Amino acid sequence: MDTVIAGVYGRSVTASGRGSSGSLPLFARLEAERDAGGKEKPAEAEQAGSTGAAEPAPDAVAAPVPGSREAPWSVSHAVRQASRVLDRAFESLWIEGEVNSLSRPASGHLYFALKDDRSILRAVMWRSDARKLRFALEEGQSLRCRGRLGIYQQGGKFQLYVQYAEPAGLGAEALALEQLRRALAAEGLFDAANKRALPTIPRRLGVVTSKTGAAIRDIVRAAWRRFPVEILVADTRVQGEGAPAEIAGAIAELCQTDVDLVVVARGGGSASDLAAYNAERVVRAVAACPVPTISAVGHEIDTTLTDLAADQRAATPTMAGEMAVPVLADLKAALAGEERRLAREARLQIASARQELDRLSQTAGHRLHVDMARRREALGKLARRLGDNHPRAQLVALRGRVRDLEGRASRAVRARLHRDHRAFADVAGRLEALSPLRVLERGYALATDGERVLVDAADTAAGERIDVRLARGELACRVEEVKAPEPGDAFADGRGDEPERGPEGG
Repeated sequence: MDTVIAGVYGRSVTASGRGSSGSLPLFARLEAERDAGGKEKPAEAEQAGSTGAAEPAPDAVAAPVPGSREAPWSVSHAVRQASRVLDRAFESLWIEGEVNSLSRPASGHLYFALKDDRSILRAVMWRSDARKLRFALEEGQSLRCRGRLGIYQQGGKFQLYVQYAEPAGLGAEALALEQLRRALAAEGLFDAANKRALPTIPRRLGVVTSKTGAAIRDIVRAAWRRFPVEILVADTRVQGEGAPAEIAGAIAELCQTDVDLVVVARGGGSASDLAAYNAERVVRAVAACPVPTISAVGHEIDTTLTDLAADQRAATPTMAGEMAVPVLADLKAALAGEERRLAREARLQIASARQELDRLSQTAGHRLHVDMARRREALGKLARRLGDNHPRAQLVALRGRVRDLEGRASRAVRARLHRDHRAFADVAGRLEALSPLRVLERGYALATDGERVLVDAADTAAGERIDVRLARGELACRVEEVKAPEPGDAFADGRGDEPERGPEGG
């Protein structure tokens, strides 16, 4: 850049732009013309004056040369004259370089810089020319521009006024970044399937940024405005040579604490300012973080590899603070809404249970009525059967008993008791008919030898003691003599007097 300007300053230039060793420097002539007439002469008039115009009188006092020690220029005049020289000498040329520090203000103008491995040239593209572009300028893009060189008078900045631009491929830095992005993407570090959901209510928030920067203030202000959460700050450099190592180390240290969420943040800046967040070690540290992460690097138009590796990306640090925590008022409102919903559900459940209870009560009453009618019918059938099968006197007694039972209990219970009574009476009658005591009442006796019942005289011997059971009481006897049964004796063949059998022959 300085070489080009030195080349312009190092030769004599005429108004037409051609070199001439016999004429004054252009700056000196322009100043003289301004002092003489207040305006610059056209190039044709200067050429005509150099050949035939009248020269000053010999006795006139020579004026000091503008730009000399006796007549120095002002700063603004020098910048203005230099800009005029550049406008005339380089009114249209092509320059190729890598786009850097791209800015798109609301005015619609484009401000950026073109750089190569040795120099940087600031450039501006006015809105009227920027609208004609068929593509969007991007950081790191290799651009071929046509325009004119000039100096911005207020800032004294040497820059290129771009009138037309076309892409010329990616620059070296952007190409390397793209290659790294593809390699990390191939490893799955940017896969959407690996993204984790942020905790609903984090107990502790970790922030990796400079503790003196605006980013931490924005995060704290935005987070505490919504929810008073504890914030742990890992102080690091956010740009510069050692920034990637510090950022990766800070992330690792926060992962050893009890934080529920890690925010990696810094304010906006140029692509070179954000380079630390494109470093491979930082991207891998974010991807390996055991807790969910939010990347809030730069502004919304800035995208770094850290943004791609994080679980969530925030356009600004303020947005990161808002994403990290819920709104306390919203939580209270949601809790109140849940309480109302639960109360409403409880009321509906109680009402439904009451309705179901009423239905079951009605159903049970109907079933009870039907069952009572069925039992009443069955009882009538039993009464008719009793009338057909029992003597009249017994039937009258049973009917009186049935009426007594009907007055004290339900008809179903009376019917069951009646059946059980009948069954019990029947069984008792049979047991009474088969009881050995009935046989003893007819004069028979039961002889036992301990636990053994004696049925044969040969089962005992003279002198032995035996017990004899009578209908009323027992006798302890001693056997005096054992007699064998005589032939023809009714007891000899086991046909003695047998007990009476029941009415059913049992």
